[in-house]
Amino acid sequence: MTIKRTLTILTLIQAVFAAGITWAIAWADQAFPPPLEQALVSSREVLDADGRLLRAFTTPDSRWRLKVSAADVDPQFIRMLIAYEDQRFYEHRGIDLWALGRAGLQLVTHGRIVSGGSTLSMQVARLSEPREGRSFSSKLLQMARAVQIERRLSKAEILDLYLNLAPYGGNLEGVRSASLAYFGKEPRRLSVADAALLVALPQLPERRRPDRFHRNAEAARERVLRRMAVASVIGDGEADRAIIFPVPKKRKALPSLAAHLSEAALRKWPERTAHKTTLRRDVQQALEQVAREASKKLGPKLSVAIVMADVKTGEILGEVGSADYLDATRSGWIDMTRQLRSPGSALKPFVYGLGFEEGIIAQQTIIEDRPADFFGYRPKNFDMTYQGDVTIREALQKSLNVPAVRILDAIGPSRLQVRFRRAGVKLVLPVGEAPGLAIALGGAGITLKDLVQLYAGLANRGRPVKLGDGVHEDPDKIESAPILDSVAAWQIADILSGVKPPVGSVDSGIAYKTGTSYGYRDAWSVGFDGRHVVGVWIGRADNGAIPGLAGYKSAAPILFEAFRRSGVAIVALPTAPAGALRLSERELPASLKRFSHTGSGLISFSAKEPAPQIVYPPEGAEVDLGFAMGDATPLAIKLQGGRPPFRWLANGVAMPDVTRKRVFNWRPDGSGFSTLTVIDATGRAASVRVFLN
Repeated sequence: MTIKRTLTILTLIQAVFAAGITWAIAWADQAFPPPLEQALVSSREVLDADGRLLRAFTTPDSRWRLKVSAADVDPQFIRMLIAYEDQRFYEHRGIDLWALGRAGLQLVTHGRIVSGGSTLSMQVARLSEPREGRSFSSKLLQMARAVQIERRLSKAEILDLYLNLAPYGGNLEGVRSASLAYFGKEPRRLSVADAALLVALPQLPERRRPDRFHRNAEAARERVLRRMAVASVIGDGEADRAIIFPVPKKRKALPSLAAHLSEAALRKWPERTAHKTTLRRDVQQALEQVAREASKKLGPKLSVAIVMADVKTGEILGEVGSADYLDATRSGWIDMTRQLRSPGSALKPFVYGLGFEEGIIAQQTIIEDRPADFFGYRPKNFDMTYQGDVTIREALQKSLNVPAVRILDAIGPSRLQVRFRRAGVKLVLPVGEAPGLAIALGGAGITLKDLVQLYAGLANRGRPVKLGDGVHEDPDKIESAPILDSVAAWQIADILSGVKPPVGSVDSGIAYKTGTSYGYRDAWSVGFDGRHVVGVWIGRADNGAIPGLAGYKSAAPILFEAFRRSGVAIVALPTAPAGALRLSERELPASLKRFSHTGSGLISFSAKEPAPQIVYPPEGAEVDLGFAMGDATPLAIKLQGGRPPFRWLANGVAMPDVTRKRVFNWRPDGSGFSTLTVIDATGRAASVRVFLN
């Protein structure tokens, strides 16, 4: 056999052997892939509307592993990490032979481990497939796994895995969990001192835990800052400045807000790892603090629930289901925003609103507050006294019971029920019972969330708004007729905005109403400004009676405190719409001076006539009265519908005469835009805006 032939055979054998090795490596790589699936399991999170963490839950193995990527971390930390742990991270393919050689030489010359040779890829391999003890075979496996990982993932993906898996002591895993636990902030806001500590901890996480081994943590952080490669990254003098900052000595609790809403989100969507809500974290945190402080003052077993919503969008901004989710003495795990309770007097504004809309009352209409019998139903006031003759404004502001029942008797309880259904709210009545007059005083069941939804429609000029649930159901406008017309809604808001704030609270320009259920079981307060509505409930989860509990005394102060501490800017209540006027007693037509009712469920006069309508001049018309010639003629205004007598107003100023005619001659003072308004005997109004020249 010639030498040439021998070399050819050897070359062929070598090629076959190399091919076999390559095939074996490829087969092993596919047959025994790195176990990265478990490493991708992260804590489930509930986020606010801006993506800020409200609450997190541990992984199935009880670890805090909050999902994070390099884009969520301060870039300085990433540079320091690579400079300290793996300077050739972007050059090697999983194994840094130079670093391994250096580590081996240091081990031989010093007789101990001075520095490790593990790359970030090898550390990811170790963290995703943890093994007991450290041995040569486990190191070889890490190296093999590192090569596998490099073949499958990009450098950015490997870096993200490290940021999620790195241990930081106890059950903290990942840089985001550690940043929140040790510094109380997201890792995108790390200082140089913070970053250095987080670079140092994963090497010996249990022995360097700052909450247990504070001096070890300080020494480890200084070692990172003094490393030449790190110093070159952070700049001259930064290490000395960073060392001055103290290392935290305690581990902070991770955010744990919105407990009831978070639990509901996890039950509804168990497969999701992140749940975006409409809540605002600052608002939620403030409302929970208000509820906790209030419950302590109120006494044992009492709980507090609060809902704050945006009346324009229907978004829930803050929701507190109980004073303390973990307080068993208050049954804190029960979400009291979803429990049916008697609203007491909290529904009265809608009764009066229908009265305004029907034209049977005005704010200065006199109504009797005296003992009355409605076919066997004898309502009494909260304080068991009667005021005699009062105005409608006073009756609602003082929350008198008999006047509210008188008006509901006139308009009919079923009509009130229909208006609530327009708002997407259904009162729960006792089984087999039809709507009765007791609804005016809380004789039905409603949840706090539904009550807030009703008031959101009232605050939204009578247009109903569907509240979302904070997570799953999107808020929306309800495509139905208004709960109340805009004029009636304004009248109610105007009255409620004049209610005196509770003792110790500052008048902030909100309109609000209180309620106390029969037997002192529930205290309510609901208030709104031009953009927000807040509802407060106080009571016991077991529906027990609480002597002395009252809406004005107990719930109203919490309402004002919730508005104050929520951080939202108070928005002025809407201005009066066209036709909405607060007439004095002298300006009222005779039929509105005193509320009268036959007691048969019918108002004392017929309201069959259509509402008044100005047919000339039409809305937006330009009328030439001859002002340019210096001798203007009167404007003849023509009216259809309505019940006489009629009162006319020009630009908000009442005319001196009241007339029964449907044609009225008005002599304007000058040219330009003018608003003409007519009010009939039932209080219904119509307006037009015209230009005179």
